Amino acid sequence: GKFRNISMGQGQEKPAEAAISEFARDGGWLMLQNVHLMQSWLPVLERQLEIAGETAHPDFRCYISAEPPAFSYQKNMPESLMQSCVKVSNEAPADLRSNLTRSW
Repeated sequence: GKFRNISMGQGQEKPAEAAISEFARDGGWLMLQNVHLMQSWLPVLERQLEIAGETAHPDFRCYISAEPPAFSYQKNMPESLMQSCVKVSNEAPADLRSNLTRSW
C-alpha cells in the first residue's frame, strides 16, 4: 500500500497527480514510468512536485523514468526538474567488444 507504479500514457495524468498528493501527505513511494510520453504534462508534474516538496512526508519518494528525445524537435525534460533529481543513466557501449560483453 505504500508503493504505486504508474505507466504514463493517455489518461494517466489525474491518477499520477492524486498519487503525488496522497503520498506527499501520508508517505510512500511512487514510480512514474515513461514520462517522456507526456511532454505537455511535464510542467504540471514539475509544479506539483515543487508544491509537494515544501511539506512532504519524510517517507515520500517519487521515481521518474524517461527516455531521451529521439528527434530534435522533441523537448527534453524541464531543466529545473532535472536539477532537483538524482539521475541514473544507462548508456550504450561504445564498441562491439563492450556490447558483446554486456550482452553476455
